[in-house]
Amino acid sequence: MDKSEIIEILNEWNYWDREVPSTVKRDLYDEKISKFITKDEVVVIKGVRRSGKSTLMLNQIKKLHQQGVPKNEILFVNLEDPRFINHLSVELFELIKESYLEYLNPKGKPYIFLDEVQTVPNWEKWVNKEVELKQSFMAVTGSNSSLLSSEIASVLTGRYISVDVYPLSFSEFLTFKNIEINSKFDLVSKKIELNRALTQYLKDGGFPRLVDYPDDEKKELLISYKNSILLKDIVARFRLKNFAVLNDITAFLLANSGIIQSITKLKNNFSISHEMAQDYVDYLKKAYLIFEINKFDYSLKKQRVNEKKYYSIDFGLSNLMRVPNREFRGSDLESMVFLELLRRGYTIYYYKTSNGLEVDFVVEKDNRIVQLIQVSKTLKDEKTRKRELAPFAKAKEELHLDDDVESILISEDATQSLEGGVELINIKEWSLL
Repeated sequence: MDKSEIIEILNEWNYWDREVPSTVKRDLYDEKISKFITKDEVVVIKGVRRSGKSTLMLNQIKKLHQQGVPKNEILFVNLEDPRFINHLSVELFELIKESYLEYLNPKGKPYIFLDEVQTVPNWEKWVNKEVELKQSFMAVTGSNSSLLSSEIASVLTGRYISVDVYPLSFSEFLTFKNIEINSKFDLVSKKIELNRALTQYLKDGGFPRLVDYPDDEKKELLISYKNSILLKDIVARFRLKNFAVLNDITAFLLANSGIIQSITKLKNNFSISHEMAQDYVDYLKKAYLIFEINKFDYSLKKQRVNEKKYYSIDFGLSNLMRVPNREFRGSDLESMVFLELLRRGYTIYYYKTSNGLEVDFVVEKDNRIVQLIQVSKTLKDEKTRKRELAPFAKAKEELHLDDDVESILISEDATQSLEGGVELINIKEWSLL
């Protein structure tokens, strides 16, 4: 590629002579990224494809403009532009930067944003050089968890901050819908609007573009997202030949979010080898389509061998794979709580007592269990109430937990105190306040 061709491509993606398009702020991520973007560390923004990583970069570019950084000191590179596809190498990085410096002539230290950087082999070596020699401020995005493997982390020698990006939380979903909730009174005064929004959120999911997408086109968009993730982040990356089996396992795990599974069960269900079942699950985890949590045990060895629970990254993708006309709201509420706990930075397990009672989430912070959480659609049925309350005391006894470990039951019922020191919290209140 010659320099004029590269500049022509870059000009289409950058905002050197035009305004950055309107975007919605995502404060949790925007603040964290902006805190480190001006430091000599690589900001690594990672998460499932279409979760809004590129938009977060645009938010930072817009903020830098507002802070007075000249437009020609900012470079955005979309590494999935098809015109780069036959040139993806460290040498391309060098050529892009040379072209940028020659044509844009920035006076200060440039800010370089590399989108979907995992497409370039050995990207971390070039990025590390830029940071080590203080030649550029660097931010990169990627759609594969191996973006920060131990090998890459060792090359970056600790000079990075990792930002995990998820599809919209319920709070962010409301922001995108221009619904503002600041108090318990707002929960009451906007009850109908909130209930409608929660139903839509659990049906369509949290991919940002879907929020205001036409209802009759949402399914096709979700299908394209799913296929793009499978083909680009798994099939192409790991050179898989059996797409049908991968697609079937993906559908099964997404549809059955929050269900305890084992590799042996998957092996038997799909008539494949144990190794293939394990590999495919690992690929789905690396592409952020599913998350795996362990059964809690004080023995790390037992944690590794026990059955796992798998959660879907998004309700919309889960509903895409499900049998029509069945009720999945309770399962989706549990997935909603799981994803919110991840966003809040907790380490999460599930637990089964010796008599088979399941605690949905054992929540750990700073190597200490701080909460036991159950999730249920409603406790109005007495049988459900007894089933959901029963595991708390038994789990606390078996895990030798102190009284200050909170017992929380999250549902769509009104917030109140229950017997046995259990706090029932309405899911909207828990999510938003």
